[in-house]
Amino acid sequence: MRWQNQTLDADDGALPGLHRAGFVRTVQTPEFEGITFHEVLCKSALNKVPAGAAVPAQWTINPMRGCSHACRYCFARPTHEYLDLDAGRDFDSQIVVKTNIAAVLRKELHRKSWHRERVALGTNTDPYQRAEGRYRLMPGIIRELTDSGTPFSILTKGTLLRRDLPLLTLAAREVKVDLAVSIAILDMDLHRGLESGTPAPKARLELVRALTDAGFSVNVLVAPVIPYLTDGKAHLDELFGALAAAGTNSVVAFPMHLRGSTRGWFLTWLAEHHPALVRRYRQLYGRGAYVTPEYATWLRERIEPLLERHGLRRDHPAEPEPLPERPPVDDPQLALFA
Repeated sequence: MRWQNQTLDADDGALPGLHRAGFVRTVQTPEFEGITFHEVLCKSALNKVPAGAAVPAQWTINPMRGCSHACRYCFARPTHEYLDLDAGRDFDSQIVVKTNIAAVLRKELHRKSWHRERVALGTNTDPYQRAEGRYRLMPGIIRELTDSGTPFSILTKGTLLRRDLPLLTLAAREVKVDLAVSIAILDMDLHRGLESGTPAPKARLELVRALTDAGFSVNVLVAPVIPYLTDGKAHLDELFGALAAAGTNSVVAFPMHLRGSTRGWFLTWLAEHHPALVRRYRQLYGRGAYVTPEYATWLRERIEPLLERHGLRRDHPAEPEPLPERPPVDDPQLALFA
């Protein structure tokens, strides 16, 4: 989704990059202090996954652009630049909301050309970020997918998913529903510094338990593993133990990627809070977005025995394929649903 042709001196409140045809209004409310919502009417709800992308879904849905979870490491930050917004604070605070997405989805799912291919949510920004509490887009999306017989998956850090658990339970009787939760940090100081807008790790562990108790086989994304901060054996062992105790079925874990403008946003935080690590990061990442193969191998060899110990390994874990330097927008975290 890309908006263009918006004049800089527009008097309708639209930001540069938000096309006048789709823009509805800008909203600020006291209960969402510091956050601005830009309501738009989208022309399409389903996004085709590019051919050759190593993701186990053919389509994705992104109800919003930008994310108030404010994760410093978020791979999706550069996508905000397509809206002429910056990938730093704008990504955290300027949230584009597709208010008509359920209605548009209904039309797309009722086309004769629709073959009920798998749809994934949470591949770009989180569908259960705080704004979902205001706009309630997900219940409509879930109903439309279910009524059309379309299988789907959801990946989230948002405990608001719990609100829709009865609806998801009903949906799972009709179509295949895969649910996954992202939990990568237990340390509260790191949590506050790196993902300040997300629910606390304990709350997300409680979400895993609630989903498990409701009969879902819950997978957890332990990513990104942040070099020299969350890759310690003690941290990973404690985290995997907590996940197992919460009823987690399996875990996918991989090191942090620093693509595009995400790199600068994260490294600025690192230089302020952990300056001694900056040099090591330059050696680890070089000029690219990914850690060295040696580190990736070291981390995998550290993680696999811990997963085995806590019963969190898959029966047939897939070996991840090498990632290109310019991967598609949708992240390889989709492998969580393979």
